Formats: sequence, C-alpha cells, structure tokens
Amino acid sequence: MKQQPIGIFDSGVGGTSIWKAINKLLPNENTIYLADSINAPYGPKGEEVITKLSIKNTEYLLSQGCKLIVVACNTATTNAIKYLRANYKIPFIGIEPAIKPAALRTKTNAVGILATKGTLSSALFSKTSDEFASHVKVIEQVGEGLVELIEEGALNSNQMKVLLESYLKPMIKADIDYLVLGCTHYPYLMPILSKMLPKTVNIIDSGEAVARQTKAVLLQNNLINTATVGVTSQFYTNGNPEVLRGLLNGEPYVKFLDF
Repeated sequence: MKQQPIGIFDSGVGGTSIWKAINKLLPNENTIYLADSINAPYGPKGEEVITKLSIKNTEYLLSQGCKLIVVACNTATTNAIKYLRANYKIPFIGIEPAIKPAALRTKTNAVGILATKGTLSSALFSKTSDEFASHVKVIEQVGEGLVELIEEGALNSNQMKVLLESYLKPMIKADIDYLVLGCTHYPYLMPILSKMLPKTVNIIDSGEAVARQTKAVLLQNNLINTATVGVTSQFYTNGNPEVLRGLLNGEPYVKFLDF
C-alpha cells in the first residue's frame, strides 16, 4: 500500500503547480497526474457537472491503485470534495483559496482574490470568508479567460497581459497588500503578476500548504513510501500533451488519455 501512487487531478494543467510542491516535499512518492483539459475550466459549469467530472477523475485514479487523491483544483474542491469524501474510502486532500492567512496578515485591511466563478460562488468559500475575512475589504475578481489561455500555451501572450491588467486595476486602487491566487493554474502567472503589482503586494498560493497537508495525512494513515528506488511520476491529459510537457520542463512521461 505504501508504494502505491498518490493521485492528483485538476481541470487541466494548472494542478501541476501542486504536483511540483508535493514532489519537492515527498520525492519518494509515486504520483499519477490527471489533467481533464478537455473540460477546462470547471468554474462556470455548476456544482452537478463539476461533481460528475470529479467522480470520473476519481474513478480513473482509483483504477490505477492510488492510495490518496489530491483534488488539485479549487473549483472541484469547493464543489465536490464533500461528496467524494462521503462516497470513497481513501483520503482526499482539497484546496481552497488562502483567504485566511491573507486576512490575518494584511496591514492595509484590503486583500484581493483572483479565482474562478465556481470557487468564488461556492458555499465553502463564502463560509471561509465570513469566518476569517469579515473585518477586511476583499476585492474578488473572476479570472475569466485566464485558464483557457494557459491551457492553450499562451501564458506570455499580449492577451494575457491585457486581461491581467484589467483584473488587477481595482485591486491596486483599493491598496491591497495581499493577492490570493484561488486557482491552481494561476501560480504560473506569478512572474507576470510580480511585474504588474506594487512591490508591497504579497502573492499567496496554496501549493506548499497542500504538500504539507498531504504529508501529514500520509503519516497519519501510515502510507509514507519508504522505498527510494523505482519512483515514477506519470502524467495524463485529454488535451494537448505538449502544453502539459512544457509546464513540466520536458518531463518525459506525458501521454494523451481519452478519458
């Protein structure tokens, strides 16, 4: 059981930012990454559809013998993880926007959050915001079009820069000092965001926190892989394999999978 892989799924290639954090912290773990790029983004699809897609992804990863599944998608976490945990026996690690640390650390009492419509409109996000951020001004922005451009490999396109400028403008005007990235695709935008935002703005994503939680749950369930040889990482996508391979710096095992 310990040598069985960790499964990771996302609506597309963005969850590789979570895979990188997990792989860095847990280099001895075998992993299988599933990119449901043909259905990206999940954000506008509604809870019922998002849950069905999450079930499909989970069933595939279970068929590959995964011992734990990381839902490396904010939208799938906020809409479907409750169902997944109730209906499957293995542990699930979810992701939600890091609004709590931003709200606790802000000095300007203003924080920005860039996320998908599905995440910002979810009950889980609303509950977290009400609990931890009711005392600060939260500027919410749906990142419409960003996931699609990343999935197309247009990360550094002029269209991307124009969209980001329009999304950041009200946040800068509100004097935010923290920007929360509420989608696992968005960490790939950090080099661009850093150039557009004032130096006083801190950017928060969930990668390291998810990796630490994954390790904690593996330890709790006695599932840490102690073997140091034969470790494999497999990546599957139903979209363009070259986009996924590009974000992984040429990772050799990237294959198209019609799922």
